[in-house]
Amino acid sequence: MTNAARFQPQNFPQLFPLRVRWSEVDMQRIVFNPHYMTYFDTAFSDYWRQLALPYEASMQALGGELFMKKATVEYFASAHYDDALSVGWVLHQMGNSSCQFSGAIFRGKDLLTTGELLYVFADAQTQQSRPIPAALRDAFTAHQARQPLVRVQVGGWHELEAAASQVRQDVFVQEQAIPLEEEWDAADASALHAVAFNVLGHPVATGRLIAESSGQGRIGRMAVVRALRGTGLGSQVFKALVNSAASQGWHTLSLHAQCSAQRFYERLGCQPRGEVFDEVGIPHIEMVMKLR
Repeated sequence: MTNAARFQPQNFPQLFPLRVRWSEVDMQRIVFNPHYMTYFDTAFSDYWRQLALPYEASMQALGGELFMKKATVEYFASAHYDDALSVGWVLHQMGNSSCQFSGAIFRGKDLLTTGELLYVFADAQTQQSRPIPAALRDAFTAHQARQPLVRVQVGGWHELEAAASQVRQDVFVQEQAIPLEEEWDAADASALHAVAFNVLGHPVATGRLIAESSGQGRIGRMAVVRALRGTGLGSQVFKALVNSAASQGWHTLSLHAQCSAQRFYERLGCQPRGEVFDEVGIPHIEMVMKLR
């Protein structure tokens, strides 16, 4: 494949949007050259989010770090103030301890800049190279092939307690400062739980489903780790719980949604009911979904 053919928007599994800021334009009234590397780096952070791998925690689990060995940039056209850009990254080739990524910056379908970044996986302290761990290889390969990078497991508290508790502790107790005694309740034992796991087996999202009355249930404790919000994990967990309810013949689901998440649940087919109310010091609104 020629370079021109390789750097086409459709050849990237994901394109990440950016918009040029005033501070990034130079005296020629075009984007100052070094900022393109910043654009690439910003999109590379989004690339890790698409892998469902929070970078710091994942590197600690993998026992190493990715160190940049070489970076090259080639310019074809200039970006201007307020241009809407998109940046793509794709794995070009992978060796024993090194991996090379190809990137491109587009304005619409117009190619502005290409980049090649060579990384080496190495010990974080000694910076001695190590073989790329199998789990990381699998993540790169799956993303390249546009395959799922998380699995959602549905089950009881006895099998998912540790994983679900880890996510809820991080999100509700640590991040949102909900008192510990208000986070855990007796309903966990009888609820159906869903947990999303990444390729390292780390839990990254969770939710639960409680039977309330004949044909009705309540979804709750929906949580996604902060680094991965906006990547679709919450939707996957929610849909897994909805499918479980539908398979049992239930007709109605409700949930107490934090008001900041109301639009998220509306996009999934829920409708608000009633007025905003306070729950654990956070504004909530009841949402309802009809299954049939």
